[in-house]
Amino acid sequence: MERDNANDVLMLAIETSCDETAASVVKNGRKVLSNVIYTQIALHTRYGGVVPEIASRKHIEKINQVIEEALKQAGVTLQDITAIAVTYGPGLVGALLVGVAEAKAISFAAGIPLVGVHHISGHISANYIAYEELEPPFVCLVASGGHSHLVLVRDYGEYEIIGRTRDDAAGEAFDKVARAIGLGYPGGPKIDRVSREGNPDAISFPRAKVAENEYDFSFSGLKSAVLNYLNSCQMKGEGYSQADVAASFQKSVVDVLVEHSLHAVKEFGYDRFAIAGGVASNSSLRGAFERECAKRKIGFYCPPPQLCTDNAAMIGAAGYYEYIRGIRSGFELNAVPNLKL
Repeated sequence: MERDNANDVLMLAIETSCDETAASVVKNGRKVLSNVIYTQIALHTRYGGVVPEIASRKHIEKINQVIEEALKQAGVTLQDITAIAVTYGPGLVGALLVGVAEAKAISFAAGIPLVGVHHISGHISANYIAYEELEPPFVCLVASGGHSHLVLVRDYGEYEIIGRTRDDAAGEAFDKVARAIGLGYPGGPKIDRVSREGNPDAISFPRAKVAENEYDFSFSGLKSAVLNYLNSCQMKGEGYSQADVAASFQKSVVDVLVEHSLHAVKEFGYDRFAIAGGVASNSSLRGAFERECAKRKIGFYCPPPQLCTDNAAMIGAAGYYEYIRGIRSGFELNAVPNLKL
């Protein structure tokens, strides 16, 4: 067991908000002793997206195995665990309930404190695992299948959302466009890969601005523009380049995310910027931020791809900072699918 002294905090973390059944053991919020993920991507691919009922059933099947493996890989037992962190929202209600029920059962049976964690706080906290030197305050862009948030991270667990999507999240737009051009699910990685063969300037797609809030995002107009382009080609009997459409769409998304994010960094006077969430795995987005932050002498932080997609290590990191602030959850903790940050 890896406990250097009696003051070490070992968090057992559980994440089941969507289609990954994940468990992790994290020491002192920064060191990952294990990070086990059972992904359901292959199962849901045949349906073109996540089917909530199927996801919930698969979580029930796998959760005990995943937790046992996480403890085994970390070389610890439940007797060594300081507290349990679990995602309780936002996400799919049935999927969340599996993780919350499991965490409460272990907490009750083993007498271990329970800490409910916000899924987005987890994504942000993935940066603390990747960068031991990173501390608040900083600006963070959280971009995933369900969220596009621009967040001021004022302190550990203290957030202010200054921008959010008005319609489709960035990852949702990736999935819908990928389906439209015949790439299928999951859209983000497939568009990222195909775009490398395309010309990002081949087609001029819109970059939406929201008049009421300069930091908000809107991607439904971009998605509609792509669909209109495809329909126009079909009506004219013209072919189109899948790679060019993918690259041009991706560039439009990246341009908006970069522009809004770095404008916020400048306006709020921060010198550090981080990205998080599944879309943060996108190589074009990471590259663009790296270049632009270097130009502006802004510290740039991006977790490795395996910490961007849903995982329990990030929940363990977020849970640690809640735990040391004295936050505890009771057995009335419930799944909150539309939980606000």
